[in-house]
Amino acid sequence: MAEIIKLDGSRPLDFDRETVEQAYDRWAPVYDLVFGGVFSKGRKAAIQATNKIGGRVLEVGVGTGISLPQYAPHLRIFGTDISEAMLDKAKKRVTELGLKNVEGLAVMDAEKLEFPDNSFDVVMAQYVVTAVPNPEKALDEFARVLRPGGELIILTRVSADAGMRRFIEQRLQPVVRPLGFRTAEFAWSRYAQWLAGARGIELAERRLVPPLGHFSLVRFRKIEAAAAVA
Repeated sequence: MAEIIKLDGSRPLDFDRETVEQAYDRWAPVYDLVFGGVFSKGRKAAIQATNKIGGRVLEVGVGTGISLPQYAPHLRIFGTDISEAMLDKAKKRVTELGLKNVEGLAVMDAEKLEFPDNSFDVVMAQYVVTAVPNPEKALDEFARVLRPGGELIILTRVSADAGMRRFIEQRLQPVVRPLGFRTAEFAWSRYAQWLAGARGIELAERRLVPPLGHFSLVRFRKIEAAAAVA
């Protein structure tokens, strides 16, 4: 198993890396209990999509490793997370369950992945994009390490563009920010804008998943070089 990598410093942001790291260190002891069942249907759908593709998989924001036992045994999985406390639980899970298809687990910044270009057939990010300081930078990194023909699969909260739900999300944002969440910054228009500027990436699927219909499973495909030129 890979050695846990320590992060270097980064510039301060309104929603910075340290805030996220501390939030998820606090969540680590109860994360499976609080979120395991709530997000189980979305997680199952995302992993089913991943298993169909196969190959080498990067799960960014692997957390406590709750997804790891659900991957098909022929896949090769590498998991990263910003929280060392989360990864300690993931390492224990891998050992206890004898998950031999897990190549490694490492502390790593989603915005600065320590892998070469074109390293993975699937990049999986479950409920990660809304929890990083610079979401577009993270999406760019996911696309960079993805092989042509591979897929970026994200589970994400999609906020409202307008209306009462938008109003409520904006009022909740200061409350949930210290918990590592953001509620009002991620309408679909933001993802669409990233996609429009992302070279060689196309939308393969977008569908709602539980809970409450506020979350989506989104699959982006990295176009083969010949197709991108055409």
